[in-house]
Amino acid sequence: MSATSPRVAVVGGGVAGLATAALLADDGYTVDVYEQRADFGGRAGSWESEGFRFDTGPSWWLMPEVFDHFYELLGTSTAEQLHLLRLDPGYRVFFEGHADPVDVHSNERRSIELFENLEPGAGQQLSKYLSSARHAYDIAVRRFLYTNFDTPRAFVDPEVLRHAKTLVQLLGTNLDAFISARFGDRRLRQILGYPAVFLASSPERAPAMYHLMSWLDLDEGVRYPDGGFTRFVDSLCAVAEAKGARLHAGVTVTEILTRPTESDGGRGSRIRRRLSRRRAAVAGLRVADADGPDRIIDADIVIGAADLHHVETRLLPRPLQTFPQRWWDRHTSGPGAVLVFLGVRGELPQLEHHSLFFTEDWTSNFDDIFETPTAVPDPASLYVCRPSATDESVAPAGHENLFMLIPVPADPELGRGGVDGAGDPVIEQIADRAIDMVSSWAGIDDLAERVVVRRTTGPGDFVADLNSWSGGALGPAHTLWQSAFLRANNRSARVDGLYYAGGSTRPGIGLPMCLISAELIRKRLRGDHSPGPSQC
Repeated sequence: MSATSPRVAVVGGGVAGLATAALLADDGYTVDVYEQRADFGGRAGSWESEGFRFDTGPSWWLMPEVFDHFYELLGTSTAEQLHLLRLDPGYRVFFEGHADPVDVHSNERRSIELFENLEPGAGQQLSKYLSSARHAYDIAVRRFLYTNFDTPRAFVDPEVLRHAKTLVQLLGTNLDAFISARFGDRRLRQILGYPAVFLASSPERAPAMYHLMSWLDLDEGVRYPDGGFTRFVDSLCAVAEAKGARLHAGVTVTEILTRPTESDGGRGSRIRRRLSRRRAAVAGLRVADADGPDRIIDADIVIGAADLHHVETRLLPRPLQTFPQRWWDRHTSGPGAVLVFLGVRGELPQLEHHSLFFTEDWTSNFDDIFETPTAVPDPASLYVCRPSATDESVAPAGHENLFMLIPVPADPELGRGGVDGAGDPVIEQIADRAIDMVSSWAGIDDLAERVVVRRTTGPGDFVADLNSWSGGALGPAHTLWQSAFLRANNRSARVDGLYYAGGSTRPGIGLPMCLISAELIRKRLRGDHSPGPSQC
């Protein structure tokens, strides 16, 4: 493109915003990214204290081919940007009522052996299950994840039609029922069902199509970027800037500016005039610097890569909102979370890099989170990350780095966290119970006494720091009615030139999905209606 290339303003410097900036800058657009916080990364943030460095968001590296494809589009590679370490075992699981934890290896053969040891006959069932999961994943990548669903081709593709019966069955059955029909041991059902949490959902609420996730962790493998996920964010920033994008931190977008559009007065002009009163075109942004007055940024295209609820309901006037508050009132948020960051003296060999703690009645846990009235689960299934098991740079010598995630209702009224126990009482109590539970189940009797650094985060922080809808930790839940083409569209129906990227929109939640959402924006602007990944 020439010196008069269209000007793109990206709202939000999280993973989706940075990825979109890199791809569009590579296509010749003039791109500026505006991030309200001091650092980029959004949910993929980091925090340092007394020699500890904590990732404050994503901690699982799955779907490596999505990252590989993204970097290849930009003329580089994952290997050039990052050093990935394959985890073995992929994770350890502690089950309520069972003294011994189970190590899950990212290898189909070993996974089959594990399942057979826990339930005779389950190994053969798992082989069939993983074959189905791999097939569903391949179809999803080729036909659904990388499409904007803006032409009928996505639905009448020969491959989709050929497998239509199976796809309908997978969409019409929930994941829990799909698993329970094949496996009897609770431990196996929980190992296969927990990936629903990655999707901000639960096994009872997510379609069985998402059993594809089990192929990712039981066979394809779990990886970790050496140095932490902040290295991935650093890489995105560097690649985007190398392509010409300009990144602005500490700048808050307060309004998306628009100009009216004119009715064409042609056929159906009465309807068009009526619609035109509710339409506009992007003109730019109003932004506020941390230490200065508001200023106007001119733009031809705006990418809303911040939380979609915030972009729609706070940055646009009501008549121009494609997704007004009443739309959100009919939809389901994913869970909130209490995050606990601990610097611990001494070693913790009882925990793997990833450890999962599952209560016996985790169905009640999910009901507490998703049903009305909501409640904080107690005891709560939870997740613990110990990156210092793999990466010595995240903790001082002789210490361990722990990150705990306790799913709770998406309710900012639960409060905010703090440093050294200074958070709101409910948040600190949830953290204390989680520490006690890990201590008891994993046999670390003195865990609480060995904590030298502590910080908590609650749903209120997700609202204050990330403008998160309802205090959710991840985004809208991946239920049947909030998946694939039923998820929020990535283009405004009211404002020409306004697009959306990130976990709130298509294709969904997670780092790989954020990268794909960036590519979907580029495909829209290119007029590319192909269903699969773009050609490099």
